[in-house]
Amino acid sequence: MPLPSDSQILKTSQELVSQLQTIFGKHAGIRPAHGKGLLLIGTFQPSKEAATLSTAPHLNQSTTPLTIRFSNSTGLPNIPDTDPNANPRGIGIRFNLGDHVHTDIVAHSTPHFPTRTGAEFLEFLRALVAPAPEKGGPSAVEQFLGSHPAALAFVSAPKPAPSSFARETFYGVNALKFINEEGKETYFRYRIVPSLGEDHLDDAGLKEKGPDFLFEELSKRLKSSEPTYFKLLAQIAEEGDAVDDCTVHWPESRKLMELGEIRVEKVMEENVKEQKKIIFDPIPRVRGIEASADPLLEMRASVYLLSGRERRAT
Repeated sequence: MPLPSDSQILKTSQELVSQLQTIFGKHAGIRPAHGKGLLLIGTFQPSKEAATLSTAPHLNQSTTPLTIRFSNSTGLPNIPDTDPNANPRGIGIRFNLGDHVHTDIVAHSTPHFPTRTGAEFLEFLRALVAPAPEKGGPSAVEQFLGSHPAALAFVSAPKPAPSSFARETFYGVNALKFINEEGKETYFRYRIVPSLGEDHLDDAGLKEKGPDFLFEELSKRLKSSEPTYFKLLAQIAEEGDAVDDCTVHWPESRKLMELGEIRVEKVMEENVKEQKKIIFDPIPRVRGIEASADPLLEMRASVYLLSGRERRAT
Protein backbone atom coordinates (compact mmCIF):
# COMPACT_ATOMS: atom_id res chain seq x y z
CA MET A 1 0.00 0.00 0.00
CA PRO A 2 2.12 2.90 -1.25
CA LEU A 3 1.77 6.60 -0.55
CA PRO A 4 0.54 8.63 -3.53
CA SER A 5 3.10 10.15 -5.86
CA ASP A 6 0.97 13.29 -6.23
CA SER A 7 2.39 15.85 -3.77
CA GLN A 8 -0.94 17.72 -3.50
CA ILE A 9 -2.83 14.55 -2.53
CA LEU A 10 -0.16 13.79 0.06
CA LYS A 11 -0.31 17.33 1.48
CA THR A 12 -4.11 17.32 1.70
CA SER A 13 -4.05 13.86 3.31
CA GLN A 14 -1.66 15.09 6.00
CA GLU A 15 -3.88 18.10 6.60
CA LEU A 16 -6.96 15.87 6.88
CA VAL A 17 -5.32 13.68 9.52
CA SER A 18 -4.24 16.78 11.44
CA GLN A 19 -7.70 18.37 11.21
CA LEU A 20 -9.44 15.21 12.43
CA GLN A 21 -7.06 15.14 15.40
CA THR A 22 -7.79 18.81 16.05
CA ILE A 23 -11.52 18.05 16.23
CA PHE A 24 -11.42 14.79 18.21
CA GLY A 25 -8.06 14.99 19.98
CA LYS A 26 -4.94 12.97 19.37
CA HIS A 27 -5.22 9.56 21.01
CA ALA A 28 -2.20 7.25 20.91
CA GLY A 29 -2.81 4.09 18.90
CA ILE A 30 -6.32 5.19 17.84
CA ARG A 31 -7.66 6.05 14.39
CA PRO A 32 -8.49 9.75 13.83
CA ALA A 33 -11.86 8.64 12.42
CA HIS A 34 -13.88 5.59 13.46
CA GLY A 35 -11.63 5.31 16.49
CA LYS A 36 -13.78 2.98 18.59
CA GLY A 37 -13.99 -0.46 17.05
CA LEU A 38 -13.75 -4.22 17.38
CA LEU A 39 -11.88 -6.73 15.21
CA LEU A 40 -13.41 -10.08 14.36
CA ILE A 41 -12.60 -13.19 12.38
CA GLY A 42 -14.85 -14.63 9.68
CA THR A 43 -15.12 -16.44 6.36
CA PHE A 44 -16.32 -15.45 2.89
CA GLN A 45 -18.00 -17.88 0.51
CA PRO A 46 -18.64 -16.55 -3.02
CA SER A 47 -21.80 -17.07 -5.03
CA LYS A 48 -21.70 -18.90 -8.36
CA GLU A 49 -22.45 -15.62 -10.16
CA ALA A 50 -19.46 -13.79 -8.66
CA ALA A 51 -16.95 -15.48 -10.97
CA THR A 52 -18.84 -14.21 -14.02
CA LEU A 53 -18.06 -10.63 -12.97
CA SER A 54 -14.43 -10.84 -11.92
CA THR A 55 -11.26 -12.92 -11.86
CA ALA A 56 -10.55 -11.78 -8.28
CA PRO A 57 -9.31 -14.79 -6.29
CA HIS A 58 -11.76 -14.46 -3.40
CA LEU A 59 -14.66 -14.46 -5.89
CA ASN A 60 -13.42 -17.67 -7.53
CA GLN A 61 -12.10 -19.87 -4.71
CA SER A 62 -14.33 -21.86 -2.36
CA THR A 63 -13.73 -19.77 0.80
CA THR A 64 -11.52 -16.93 2.00
CA PRO A 65 -10.64 -16.06 5.61
CA LEU A 66 -11.73 -12.60 6.71
CA THR A 67 -10.66 -9.94 9.17
CA ILE A 68 -13.63 -7.68 9.98
CA ARG A 69 -13.81 -4.45 11.96
CA PHE A 70 -17.02 -2.78 13.14
CA SER A 71 -16.71 0.79 14.37
CA ASN A 72 -18.36 4.01 15.54
CA SER A 73 -17.89 7.36 13.86
CA THR A 74 -15.56 10.07 15.22
CA GLY A 75 -12.00 9.72 16.47
CA LEU A 76 -13.15 9.47 20.10
CA PRO A 77 -12.03 6.08 21.47
CA ASN A 78 -14.69 6.03 24.18
CA ILE A 79 -17.66 7.61 22.43
CA PRO A 80 -20.85 6.03 23.82
CA ASP A 81 -22.65 3.78 21.35
CA THR A 82 -25.76 5.78 22.23
CA ASP A 83 -24.27 9.10 21.09
CA PRO A 84 -25.87 10.33 17.82
CA ASN A 85 -22.39 11.29 16.63
CA ALA A 86 -21.41 7.61 16.69
CA ASN A 87 -23.45 7.28 13.48
CA PRO A 88 -22.84 6.35 10.77
CA ARG A 89 -21.28 3.06 11.85
CA GLY A 90 -18.42 1.62 9.87
CA ILE A 91 -17.22 -1.74 8.64
CA GLY A 92 -13.86 -2.78 7.23
CA ILE A 93 -13.49 -6.21 5.65
CA ARG A 94 -10.16 -7.76 4.71
CA PHE A 95 -10.04 -10.78 2.40
CA ASN A 96 -6.85 -12.61 3.40
CA LEU A 97 -5.51 -14.10 0.17
CA GLY A 98 -2.10 -15.33 1.27
CA ASP A 99 1.12 -14.18 2.87
CA HIS A 100 0.83 -10.35 3.01
CA VAL A 101 -1.69 -10.46 0.12
CA HIS A 102 -5.17 -9.07 0.68
CA THR A 103 -7.93 -6.85 -0.64
CA ASP A 104 -10.32 -4.79 1.47
CA ILE A 105 -13.77 -3.23 1.59
CA VAL A 106 -14.43 -0.03 3.54
CA ALA A 107 -18.08 0.92 4.01
CA HIS A 108 -20.41 2.78 6.38
CA SER A 109 -24.06 2.71 7.36
CA THR A 110 -25.28 5.44 5.02
CA PRO A 111 -25.10 5.71 1.23
CA HIS A 112 -24.17 9.39 1.62
CA PHE A 113 -20.77 11.07 1.74
CA PRO A 114 -20.48 14.84 2.18
CA THR A 115 -17.98 15.73 -0.55
CA ARG A 116 -16.54 14.52 -3.85
CA THR A 117 -12.91 15.38 -3.13
CA GLY A 118 -10.53 15.36 -0.20
CA ALA A 119 -9.96 19.10 -0.50
CA GLU A 120 -13.69 19.74 -0.09
CA PHE A 121 -13.82 17.38 2.88
CA LEU A 122 -10.98 19.29 4.52
CA GLU A 123 -12.91 22.53 3.95
CA PHE A 124 -15.98 20.92 5.55
CA LEU A 125 -14.00 19.76 8.61
CA ARG A 126 -12.48 23.21 9.07
CA ALA A 127 -15.91 24.82 8.80
CA LEU A 128 -17.20 22.59 11.60
CA VAL A 129 -14.86 24.18 14.13
CA ALA A 130 -14.52 27.69 12.68
CA PRO A 131 -15.27 30.54 15.13
CA ALA A 132 -18.72 32.08 15.01
CA PRO A 133 -18.97 35.32 13.00
CA GLU A 134 -18.38 38.35 15.20
CA LYS A 135 -21.26 40.30 13.68
CA GLY A 136 -23.73 37.47 13.42
CA GLY A 137 -24.88 35.94 10.17
CA PRO A 138 -24.44 32.38 8.95
CA SER A 139 -21.63 30.31 10.43
CA ALA A 140 -18.86 28.80 8.32
CA VAL A 141 -20.52 25.39 8.38
CA GLU A 142 -23.90 26.90 7.42
CA GLN A 143 -22.24 28.63 4.50
CA PHE A 144 -20.52 25.42 3.45
CA LEU A 145 -23.73 23.40 3.61
CA GLY A 146 -25.55 26.09 1.69
CA SER A 147 -23.09 25.84 -1.20
CA HIS A 148 -22.56 22.05 -1.12
CA PRO A 149 -25.85 20.13 -1.56
CA ALA A 150 -24.19 16.73 -1.07
CA ALA A 151 -22.84 17.77 2.31
CA LEU A 152 -26.28 19.04 3.32
CA ALA A 153 -27.80 15.71 2.21
CA PHE A 154 -25.22 13.81 4.29
CA VAL A 155 -25.88 15.90 7.39
CA SER A 156 -29.66 15.76 6.95
CA ALA A 157 -29.99 12.05 6.16
CA PRO A 158 -31.46 9.95 8.99
CA LYS A 159 -28.78 7.92 10.78
CA PRO A 160 -30.59 5.82 13.39
CA ALA A 161 -28.62 3.60 15.74
CA PRO A 162 -28.88 -0.13 15.02
CA SER A 163 -29.98 -2.58 17.71
CA SER A 164 -26.92 -4.64 16.77
CA PHE A 165 -24.04 -4.45 14.31
CA ALA A 166 -25.57 -7.70 13.01
CA ARG A 167 -28.73 -5.76 12.04
CA GLU A 168 -27.17 -2.92 10.04
CA THR A 169 -26.64 -2.37 6.29
CA PHE A 170 -23.35 -0.90 5.10
CA TYR A 171 -22.63 0.91 1.82
CA GLY A 172 -19.44 1.30 -0.17
CA VAL A 173 -19.78 4.86 -1.46
CA ASN A 174 -16.97 4.73 -4.03
CA ALA A 175 -17.49 3.01 -7.39
CA LEU A 176 -15.05 0.26 -8.35
CA LYS A 177 -14.62 -1.82 -11.50
CA PHE A 178 -14.86 -5.58 -11.98
CA ILE A 179 -12.95 -7.22 -14.84
CA ASN A 180 -13.88 -10.78 -15.83
CA GLU A 181 -12.09 -13.52 -17.78
CA GLU A 182 -13.20 -12.04 -21.12
CA GLY A 183 -12.00 -8.57 -20.15
CA LYS A 184 -15.52 -7.20 -19.66
CA GLU A 185 -15.60 -4.23 -17.30
CA THR A 186 -18.47 -3.67 -14.87
CA TYR A 187 -18.70 -0.67 -12.56
CA PHE A 188 -20.31 -1.29 -9.18
CA ARG A 189 -20.63 -0.25 -5.55
CA TYR A 190 -20.53 -2.66 -2.62
CA ARG A 191 -23.48 -3.15 -0.32
CA ILE A 192 -23.39 -5.35 2.80
CA VAL A 193 -26.80 -6.50 3.98
CA PRO A 194 -27.53 -8.38 7.25
CA SER A 195 -29.19 -11.77 6.82
CA LEU A 196 -31.33 -11.08 9.90
CA GLY A 197 -32.61 -7.85 8.36
CA GLU A 198 -32.18 -4.29 9.52
CA ASP A 199 -33.34 -3.23 12.99
CA HIS A 200 -32.93 0.27 14.38
CA LEU A 201 -33.71 1.80 17.76
CA ASP A 202 -35.94 4.77 18.44
CA ASP A 203 -34.99 7.38 21.04
CA ALA A 204 -36.78 5.54 23.84
CA GLY A 205 -35.08 2.25 23.03
CA LEU A 206 -31.69 3.94 22.82
CA LYS A 207 -32.06 5.52 26.28
CA GLU A 208 -32.24 2.04 27.80
CA LYS A 209 -28.86 1.02 26.36
CA GLY A 210 -25.40 1.26 27.89
CA PRO A 211 -22.42 3.13 26.43
CA ASP A 212 -20.89 -0.03 24.91
CA PHE A 213 -24.05 -1.94 24.08
CA LEU A 214 -23.26 -2.60 20.41
CA PHE A 215 -19.83 -4.09 21.06
CA GLU A 216 -21.02 -6.02 24.11
CA GLU A 217 -24.06 -7.38 22.24
CA LEU A 218 -21.97 -8.57 19.28
CA SER A 219 -19.41 -10.31 21.51
CA LYS A 220 -22.18 -12.00 23.48
CA ARG A 221 -24.04 -12.98 20.30
CA LEU A 222 -20.99 -14.69 18.81
CA LYS A 223 -20.23 -16.58 22.02
CA SER A 224 -23.75 -17.84 22.61
CA SER A 225 -25.19 -18.51 19.16
CA GLU A 226 -24.45 -19.28 15.54
CA PRO A 227 -22.18 -17.01 13.47
CA THR A 228 -23.63 -13.76 12.17
CA TYR A 229 -24.18 -13.58 8.41
CA PHE A 230 -24.23 -10.80 5.84
CA LYS A 231 -24.81 -10.88 2.10
CA LEU A 232 -22.18 -9.12 0.02
CA LEU A 233 -23.91 -7.41 -2.90
CA ALA A 234 -22.78 -5.33 -5.86
CA GLN A 235 -25.00 -2.53 -7.13
CA ILE A 236 -24.36 -2.54 -10.87
CA ALA A 237 -23.98 0.75 -12.73
CA GLU A 238 -25.69 1.35 -16.05
CA GLU A 239 -24.58 3.45 -19.00
CA GLY A 240 -24.46 7.11 -18.02
CA ASP A 241 -24.23 6.54 -14.26
CA ALA A 242 -21.56 8.64 -12.55
CA VAL A 243 -18.69 6.38 -11.52
CA ASP A 244 -16.24 9.10 -10.49
CA ASP A 245 -18.36 10.95 -7.91
CA CYS A 246 -19.32 9.31 -4.62
CA THR A 247 -21.90 12.01 -3.87
CA VAL A 248 -24.07 10.98 -6.86
CA HIS A 249 -26.39 8.11 -6.04
CA TRP A 250 -27.48 5.56 -8.60
CA PRO A 251 -31.20 4.77 -8.80
CA GLU A 252 -32.37 1.99 -6.47
CA SER A 253 -33.72 0.28 -9.59
CA ARG A 254 -30.13 -0.67 -10.49
CA LYS A 255 -29.47 -4.40 -10.36
CA LEU A 256 -28.08 -5.87 -7.14
CA MET A 257 -25.96 -8.98 -7.73
CA GLU A 258 -25.12 -11.27 -4.83
CA LEU A 259 -21.37 -11.83 -4.61
CA GLY A 260 -21.42 -14.18 -1.66
CA GLU A 261 -21.87 -14.64 2.07
CA ILE A 262 -19.88 -13.05 4.89
CA ARG A 263 -19.80 -15.12 8.06
CA VAL A 264 -18.72 -13.31 11.24
CA GLU A 265 -17.48 -16.01 13.60
CA LYS A 266 -15.59 -14.73 16.64
CA VAL A 267 -13.79 -11.83 18.28
CA MET A 268 -10.10 -11.65 17.43
CA GLU A 269 -7.63 -12.23 20.24
CA GLU A 270 -5.26 -9.41 21.26
CA ASN A 271 -7.80 -7.00 19.81
CA VAL A 272 -6.20 -3.71 20.83
CA LYS A 273 -2.80 -4.78 19.48
CA GLU A 274 -4.24 -6.01 16.18
CA GLN A 275 -6.42 -2.91 15.69
CA LYS A 276 -3.33 -0.78 16.06
CA LYS A 277 -1.58 -2.71 13.29
CA ILE A 278 -4.22 -3.20 10.60
CA ILE A 279 -4.59 -0.52 7.92
CA PHE A 280 -7.58 -1.01 5.63
CA ASP A 281 -7.22 0.06 2.01
CA PRO A 282 -10.18 1.41 -0.03
CA ILE A 283 -8.29 0.69 -3.28
CA PRO A 284 -8.71 -3.01 -4.25
CA ARG A 285 -5.12 -3.74 -5.48
CA VAL A 286 -6.05 -7.24 -6.66
CA ARG A 287 -6.53 -8.70 -10.11
CA GLY A 288 -10.10 -8.58 -11.33
CA ILE A 289 -11.07 -5.44 -9.37
CA GLU A 290 -9.78 -1.95 -10.08
CA ALA A 291 -10.36 1.53 -8.75
CA SER A 292 -12.59 3.90 -10.66
CA ALA A 293 -11.59 7.49 -11.46
CA ASP A 294 -13.25 8.65 -8.21
CA PRO A 295 -10.72 11.17 -6.79
CA LEU A 296 -11.66 10.33 -3.22
CA LEU A 297 -10.22 6.79 -3.43
CA GLU A 298 -6.56 7.72 -3.53
CA MET A 299 -7.10 10.44 -0.93
CA ARG A 300 -8.79 8.00 1.47
CA ALA A 301 -6.03 5.44 0.97
CA SER A 302 -3.40 8.07 1.71
CA VAL A 303 -5.19 9.24 4.87
CA TYR A 304 -5.53 5.66 6.13
CA LEU A 305 -1.87 4.89 5.46
CA LEU A 306 -0.52 8.08 7.05
CA SER A 307 -2.68 7.71 10.16
CA GLY A 308 -1.92 3.99 10.31
CA ARG A 309 1.83 4.54 10.28
CA GLU A 310 1.42 7.13 13.03
CA ARG A 311 -0.76 4.73 15.02
CA ARG A 312 1.76 1.90 14.75
CA ALA A 313 4.58 4.15 15.92
CA THR A 314 2.94 4.97 19.27
